[in-house]
Amino acid sequence: MLFYSKISLSICALVLMTLKDRPILSDLVKAGTLDIEKFQNEVIRPTIKMQHNLLIVFFKNYINDIKIDFVNLKKEKQNEKINSILTKDTNFKNILLGSVIGHFSVSELTFYCKNTQELKRRIIQIIKQRLQDSDLGIRF
Repeated sequence: MLFYSKISLSICALVLMTLKDRPILSDLVKAGTLDIEKFQNEVIRPTIKMQHNLLIVFFKNYINDIKIDFVNLKKEKQNEKINSILTKDTNFKNILLGSVIGHFSVSELTFYCKNTQELKRRIIQIIKQRLQDSDLGIRF
């Protein structure tokens, strides 16, 4: 019986997590906006904003694990390193993508699946910009 209660708690936690309200980013969607741009501004950007702290922690743990002395790099070199990591490390990139895509509804996921390549590119570009604009110099 204890096993089922743990599963029930896990399911409840999952439902609560998926019901988390995304921030509303006003004035991003204009008349005549393409469907992909509309999806980016109504779904992707708010989801990434909601997940910002998690994405930062993922990145800090990653650079710590691969032993990059990120704190002592100049801002330009930090930006180059972020770009390099998000270009070359497919596994890490997929972790970041999953942390965003995991918050999509069924209809959003359906749209994402129909436009995967373009939306993946946009998600990574937005994450890259957020990482580059963030203060990542805090040590663990």
